[in-house]
Parts: sequence; structure tokens; C-alpha cells
Amino acid sequence: MIFGKNVNRYYYKYFFFFLFGLLALLAVNWFQLEIPRICGEILDGIGDDAVLNPDSLFHHPEGIKILMLELAGIALIMFIGRFTWRYCIFGVAARIEADIRSDMFAHSLKLSNAYYKHHKTGALMALFTNDLQVIRQAFGSGTVMAIDAIFLGSFALYKMFSTNWILSCFSIIPMILIAVISVLVGRVLKEKFRIRQEAYETLSDFAQENFSGLAVVKAFVKEVHEIRHFDKINEENRLKNIDYVKYATLLNVLLTLIISSIFALLFAGGSYFVIHGFMGKPFRVGQMWEFVGYFDAVVWPFMAVAQLINMRAQANASLKRVDEYLAEPIDIVDRDVIDVDHINGSIEFRHLNFTYPDGSNTVLSDITLAIPEGTMVGIIGKTGCGKTTIVDLLLRTYNIEEKQIFIDGKDIMHIPYKRVRENIGYVPQDNFLFSDTIANNIAFAYESSDEESIVMAAKFADVHSNIEEFQEKYNTILGERGVTLSGGQKQRVSIARAIIKDPAILIFDDSVSAVDTKTEETILRNLKKLREGKTTLMIAHRISTVETLDMIVVMDEGKIVGVGKHEELLKGCPLYQEMVHLQSLEKEINGGEI
Repeated sequence: MIFGKNVNRYYYKYFFFFLFGLLALLAVNWFQLEIPRICGEILDGIGDDAVLNPDSLFHHPEGIKILMLELAGIALIMFIGRFTWRYCIFGVAARIEADIRSDMFAHSLKLSNAYYKHHKTGALMALFTNDLQVIRQAFGSGTVMAIDAIFLGSFALYKMFSTNWILSCFSIIPMILIAVISVLVGRVLKEKFRIRQEAYETLSDFAQENFSGLAVVKAFVKEVHEIRHFDKINEENRLKNIDYVKYATLLNVLLTLIISSIFALLFAGGSYFVIHGFMGKPFRVGQMWEFVGYFDAVVWPFMAVAQLINMRAQANASLKRVDEYLAEPIDIVDRDVIDVDHINGSIEFRHLNFTYPDGSNTVLSDITLAIPEGTMVGIIGKTGCGKTTIVDLLLRTYNIEEKQIFIDGKDIMHIPYKRVRENIGYVPQDNFLFSDTIANNIAFAYESSDEESIVMAAKFADVHSNIEEFQEKYNTILGERGVTLSGGQKQRVSIARAIIKDPAILIFDDSVSAVDTKTEETILRNLKKLREGKTTLMIAHRISTVETLDMIVVMDEGKIVGVGKHEELLKGCPLYQEMVHLQSLEKEINGGEI
């Protein structure tokens, strides 16, 4: 069993499962202690002394039948009881694990981009796998161990002392030693478990990065280097696991040695009492067998205490990590929201300044710009000038000061962030696609979408003919991150995914850089027809992408240095003139292609 602010509620949620499971476990604990008594009676009833006793089972074989029927009834009760408590308790443990994982996943989608910049994927996956497995075991096996330690141990001790209190004292004293050893070794195991988990995180993160960057590793012929690096990390993980297992094995060996020694003493002491009697009364062989059966039953509760201490140490360490994850603050929240039924698409920046939460340099400085509804705007500038940051702020992935960005004249910080995102279509730089069908990737914004709309969006993005070349067409399953498609095809599928949403504001973040100029012209021509009267922002590096748009914004070092149409900027913006000149030269060198 384990307790904490993020798990206590599950004891209430699954109360009846726990209740029926505990009742079944208690029934099994009670009835299984009847087996040594019955076996003892049978042994006494057919022993040498029984021949001389006319009331013994030796002379009344029907009594043996009755005892055998009792054993059969107990076996049936234990079968039903064990099935019930395993289904209830272990089943609840699996449900709780799934519930916590769902809570963690839901929380992960609420965390801001800043969190994922500082936490690696491997460490997060360790939380969702290893740590949750340990917590599940604490709810399942841990609950069983706790109940057995309390009730089975108490029942067995009561029957042991009722049978022979001297042998009970001799057997219990060493068992106390077990508890002391378990506590001492358990403290060390807790620290070793924490170190083992950290080593596993490092291994997972390294493997995940290499899987994602496999093409880069091969391109730079670094396979041998990465294998050696992995071997080093893997060896470190192995050593940490072995170090943990050493202490766990040491505990098990010590416990087994102590228990085996106690059994030897019990047989020796029991044999003495059988020969010489106990407290002036005969001590039968059946009684000794009964007592040994009770002690055998009490061994597990004491062992359970030892294992429970170690399990709780591991579970508490894992729960602490999960608690810390779930306690991560959600930065992007709605405050003082205003009711917005519909967004038309006008955007205004008023002296916008922005610095990333983990940075000291200002990324955007005094950005002032008005974008009327229905305008197609190009944003161009050198790498790192702040173009993508503007998009991030429009999507509310970071918080900003109030009265700096307005949509339809309303402060974006007071519009529900879900409403903002619902009305924005976004084509990111990395063109991330999911391991799903092409159709489902295009229709990602909706729970379901008709085939006609999907095909229409693909045609607007000029990717329909490419999709038709696949054997399964729109039902083609893409590999991880869309690896099945080329760079240009991924870009166009991402464009189709945004177009089918038909948002009030559509944002392209350098989203046609991987296609040739002819395809780019087709996409832009289709966009002008489709997006007439709707706001569209296109971040680009190529002049050809933005030169025909209604407005071009030129940025440099986080500031706007020019706003206007292509012809106006050619006359009055030196940076834009330089970019046009350099790209013209590049186009001539490349034979007409940039």
C-alpha cells in the first residue's frame, strides 16, 4: 500500500474492489490455517498410539472421510477466494496505473514548451513506464503483503502460541531479527533504486535520440562512435542494476538462512517435546506437525514485512517523481477571460517585447504592426530574427504582458487560449506527421472528416497526385514522424492538414522551403483563391514566397525594419534590397532555382 496526494483518491474511487478483495483475502488467510490442524488430526489418528485408542481415526475410517471432505471444502473456498482477491486487488492496481498514466498524459499536453526544453524524452518515458509499474506493484502486491503481514501473521501467531508457547517464543525472537535486517537493508535499497532509475533514464534518452536522429548518424558515419557511447551507458546501467540486485539478493539470502535455521530448531525442539512431553502433558507428533504448519504460515507475513519495506521504499521514490511531474505548474492558463463567439482574423501588435522564460536577451523588441482582416502577410528576415517567436506568441504557447497582442481588437491574454488555437491553422517548420494514415494526418483537426474534404485539401496543397501513387493511396500508413514521405511531401501534407481546418487565421512557418518553385507557385495560387477574405501569415526565407502578397514585414534582430509591398520595400528597405539581390545572384548561379 502507498499513500500520497495524487493516489489517495483511488482508495475511495475503487473502495468496493478493495473491500471485496480484502474480505476474500481474509477468508483465505483464515481457512488456510485449518489445514495444519486437520493434517495433525489425521497424523495422530493413524499413528502407532492410535491402534490402542478405540476412539481414534484408526478404528473409525469414516472420520478420515469427513476430514478429507473438510480439506476439499477448504481447497474450494481458497480457490474462489484467491481468484476473487487477485481479480479485485491486482485488477484495481492495473486500473490505478492506467488512471495515473492518463492523468500524466493529460498533464503533459498542458505543459508549456519551456518545460520540454529542459526535460528529455527518455526521462519522461521512464516516468510513464518503470515508475508507474513500481506504483502498480505497491497497490497490488503491496496491499496483499500488508494484509497478510497483519492478519495472517496474527492468526498464525495466535494458533502457534495456543499449541506450544515455548516453541513460539523460540521461533519469534529470530523473526524479529528479520524485521531489523529488512529495515536496515531497505534504506540502502531505496538509494540504490533511485540511482538505478537515473541510469535507466540516461539509457532511454540516449537510445531515443539515436532512433530519432538515425539518418544524421548514418550521414556522418558515426555508427561506431554511437555504438561505443551506447555500450558505455549500457554498461553503467548494468552496473547500477547489479549493485541494486546485490543488496536485494543479500537480504533474501539472510532471510532464507534465518528461516531455515528456525525450522531446524523447531524440529529439534518439537522432537524433544514429543519424547518428554510438554508442561506435564503429552505432545503428539500431530501437534508438532500442526505447529510447524502454523510457523510455515507465519513465515510469509514476516517475509512480506521485509519485502513490503523494500517495495514501499521503491514506490515512494517513484511516487515522489510522479508527484513532482504532476506538480509542474501549467503556465498557459486563462485569466479574466472575455466571451468571444467568433474570430474574424484582424491582428495587432502594440509595442510587443518578449524574452523567453529561460533567456536574458530580448527576442522581440517594440513590435508594432496592424494586420487587417483578410490580409495575406509575408514575414521575412534572417535566421534568428524572431519570426517564429511571433507565431508562438499568437498560438499562446508562451505568456506575454497584457495589451501587447490583439485579435479583433481584443487582448489575446483575455481570449480563451483554446478559442484562439481553434481559429488558427498552423503549418510548423518541422512538418511533424503522426504514424497514421495520410487521410487521418490531413484530417487531424477533426474527429472525423469526409473523404471529399480530405482530397480537396490535398489538391490545394498540390500533393494529391503524389498520394495517388502509393499503393494504399490515402490509407497509406506513414512511418514515425512521416518518414515514408519526402521532405516536400511532408510539407504539403502539413499544409493540407491546416487548409482543411479553414481557420480565420492561417500561419505558414517557412512551410514551402522544401518544394520547388513551380510547386510553390501552385500552392500560393491555390491559397489566394481559397483564403480570399481571410488572414494568412507566411514566414519565409525566399523572396519568391512573399513578393506577391498584400503586405511584407521585414525583420532584423527582433525588430521590424520594413513594412509594405514588394515594390515599396525595394525602394525604401536596405535589408530587403540586399536579400533580393543575394537571392537573385543565387538563382542565376543555380540556373533559375533557389
